[in-house]
Amino acid sequence: MSTQKTVRQQADEVEGNELRLEQEKAGQIVDALNTELANAYVLYHQLKKHHWVVEGAEFLPLHEFLEEAYEHVEEGADHVAERAQALGGVPVSGPTNLENRATVEFEGEDVYDARTMFQNDLEMYGDIIESMRDSIELAENLGDPATSEILREILVTLEEDGHHFEHYLEDDTLVLEEATK
Repeated sequence: MSTQKTVRQQADEVEGNELRLEQEKAGQIVDALNTELANAYVLYHQLKKHHWVVEGAEFLPLHEFLEEAYEHVEEGADHVAERAQALGGVPVSGPTNLENRATVEFEGEDVYDARTMFQNDLEMYGDIIESMRDSIELAENLGDPATSEILREILVTLEEDGHHFEHYLEDDTLVLEEATK
């Protein structure tokens, strides 16, 4: 194992890029992308937790839905991180850095009933959707339509999944009352 430690790029530096986006503009966009990346991983971990602990009459479909949702978030996060790197930045990483950078907050370690978990998830989706829209606007205003397009594609998936959480929270159900006792 090598003992040589050469830092090739500081985490908070944005280098020039081959995409011909001015370094200052790229820096602003990388900053926004890192916020989106941090938010995504907070949501990812919350969804993963809910996937592990969900119980009740609707266990299996909820368990499977949560798995699909956290996989969507992880896929989007990967695209965001790769774009930050392509623009000359360093994607934010590590639990402490992600938590400090995020503008959304993990609900904590406690286990809640399914409805409360889904309400917490929907709230976080809404906050991330608003943040993502701001980042799209920033990228557009700074002349980076490619980043804007990447974020738009992720936003569509976030909105679809958020809408599914909304459906789960509706008061109509096929589950008989005696099945929940």
